[in-house]
Amino acid sequence: MGRGLIVVDVQKDFCEGGSVPVAGGARIATAIADLIEQSADGDYQYIVATRDHHIDPGSHFSDTPDFKDSFPVHCVAGGEGGDFHPNFAPAATGGKIDAVFFKGAHSASKSGFEGADEHGTSLTDWLRAREVDPVDVVGIATDHCVRATALDAVKAGFRTRVRLDYSVGVAPDTTATTLEDFRQAGVTVSGTVPA
Repeated sequence: MGRGLIVVDVQKDFCEGGSVPVAGGARIATAIADLIEQSADGDYQYIVATRDHHIDPGSHFSDTPDFKDSFPVHCVAGGEGGDFHPNFAPAATGGKIDAVFFKGAHSASKSGFEGADEHGTSLTDWLRAREVDPVDVVGIATDHCVRATALDAVKAGFRTRVRLDYSVGVAPDTTATTLEDFRQAGVTVSGTVPA
C-alpha cells in the first residue's frame, strides 16, 4: 500500500480572475505545485487531480446562484476556465500527475469520487487497482469540493487526511463547519487554515 495525493479542482475559474474565484486560489495552486515537486523523492506513490468538467449540469448553473448548490457558469468543458491554473499546470503537464478525473458533466458533482478518468474508470477503482491507501486531499475549496472528496474517500474505505496548508476555503464559517464534519467522519486534518 502506498500513499496517494488527490488534488481537487485547481482550475482557472476557481482562482482569482475566474468566474467563481476563491481568494488565495492562485497561491494554493503554487503551493500544491511546490508540494508535488518536493514529493518527487517518494512521499506519494500516486498523484491524481480532479477537474470540474461541465457540459450541461442543469440547475447547478444559475443566473441567481445561492453559492451552495447553484453557481455562476464555470469550468465549461472545452473552455479556458476549466483548465488547470497556470501556477499548477506545469506540475500537471510535466508528467507528475498520474491521472485526471473529470466530474460534473451533467450534474453538480462536487466529489472527485463522482468523476472518471479518460477511460471511464472511477477514482475509487483507479486507486484500488494500484493498492493506494491512505490518501491526502488538497485543493479548492476546503468547504466545497475538497470537503465532498474527503468525505467520499472515507466512505469508500480510504484512510483520509486533508492538508489545510494546501487547501483554501470560501468562507471562515463554512470552513469551520467543514472541519467539524471531518472530525465526525474520521478525516484526519493537518496544518492550519491559510490566513
